[in-house]
Amino acid sequence: MKKQILLFTTILISTFALAQVKPSFGIRAGVTSSSMRGDAVNNLKDMLDFTNGMITTSNRQGFFAGGYASIPVSATVSVEPAIYYSQKGYEMKGALGLKGVEFLGANAKAKLNSQYIDIPVVVKGNFNGFQIFAGPQLSYLVNANLATTAGVLGFNLLNDKMDATNQFNKVDLGLTGGIGYQISRGINIMASYDYGLSKADANRNLNSYNQSFKVGIGMGL
Repeated sequence: MKKQILLFTTILISTFALAQVKPSFGIRAGVTSSSMRGDAVNNLKDMLDFTNGMITTSNRQGFFAGGYASIPVSATVSVEPAIYYSQKGYEMKGALGLKGVEFLGANAKAKLNSQYIDIPVVVKGNFNGFQIFAGPQLSYLVNANLATTAGVLGFNLLNDKMDATNQFNKVDLGLTGGIGYQISRGINIMASYDYGLSKADANRNLNSYNQSFKVGIGMGL
């Protein structure tokens, strides 16, 4: 982990060393669709008393927002460091064996809500407006909570939330990449995929990793 952080820091310092050319700045915001890959189900099982019944999973929908800098390297290539607030997480529905209300299992839901600060540094190619980019990303966990709900016959009989921040790794190193399009001189759109490389649980015992899709619009300042 320390070697990965050192590598990322070196890339970040090298990026700003390129800033002999005047960079441009902008803001960007959009929607996220996040989940976990690997042993994500087992990760949440450590927090709840699950049964062996039918469980379906789905992405957590959220948003991201932040700012970026564009540092030209050539006529078609630039380096773009950015910083975003990003909502991530995971959702499960179905036969969740919640202690004390087992009969509500079929109507139960567990949702992991996590908030991260994402710091990607990507190399971007711009070809007549069409953009393609990729690079490393460092993410820092701000907080995480696990919300559990259950109901029957239209009545909400359980609505509980627990702080799960300490259950997860604070630092998440990963890769990000995607495509975009420069609509005009000041406005652009993008779609990216974030692929976490660090185990999400704090003890790093489970092969659970974050993954997230972002779709957003940016505006130059």
